[in-house]
Amino acid sequence: MGSGRELRTLTGHTSYVSAVAVTGDGQRAVSASGDGTLKVWDLGSGRELRTLIGHTSWVNGVALSGDGRLAVSASWDKTLKVWEVGSGLELRTLAGHTSNVNGVALSGDGRLAVSASWDKTLKVWEVESGRELRTLTGHADTVWRVAVSGDGRLAVSASEDKTLKVWEVESGRELRTLQGHTDYVLGVTLSEDGRLAVSASRDHTLKVWDLETGEDLVTFTCDGGVDCCAFSDALKLIVAGDAGGHLHFLRLEEPKPKN
Repeated sequence: MGSGRELRTLTGHTSYVSAVAVTGDGQRAVSASGDGTLKVWDLGSGRELRTLIGHTSWVNGVALSGDGRLAVSASWDKTLKVWEVGSGLELRTLAGHTSNVNGVALSGDGRLAVSASWDKTLKVWEVESGRELRTLTGHADTVWRVAVSGDGRLAVSASEDKTLKVWEVESGRELRTLQGHTDYVLGVTLSEDGRLAVSASRDHTLKVWDLETGEDLVTFTCDGGVDCCAFSDALKLIVAGDAGGHLHFLRLEEPKPKN
């Protein structure tokens, strides 16, 4: 790959930045921070447009609706909040978890949110009303992150119990457990078609999974624990960040079943 060029640095948060989401048109970004706020940025100019204030503890996750109109944030104050990105208005609070909320993902149509928590559960929410629809139980330890397929049918969770779980969102049914990591699983992302999942673990590896079979297709080894990952369908590229401050760019070839 060619060399990268830093376009600009966005400054304004007063603590670590834990998560960021970008609108589909690439015009806006929303960042979540340990300072308890979210910020909306204009990516063309690097200008801070507004600060979203309302959480009372660290904000560790954020997701955007497909049209970029709504943001949903996950906080260690045990709640999620729904925001109107354009105005910065807090629309509603989603309360129900009994411990810190670490991550959140939205269905492609923005109708449903799925949250991951220290209370070892995930919850499915109706974004428009703020109503809790169901609780997904099965993990034996903290759930750090969750990803939802574009059609909203499947959710995949990453847990401190060293596994991932695949869930049917509509029913809350656990479809399968993905086993193979030997340490905490801290990150998960899905391909656009919902066929593949990529997981990031403190065991220094990234794994690519076939969600239909639960098979571990590919394992990439990094120099340190891997905390987060993202997947580009167009480029067949995995981007991952490790505990040592490094970014890894990994090319994914068409997976072949193991013999």
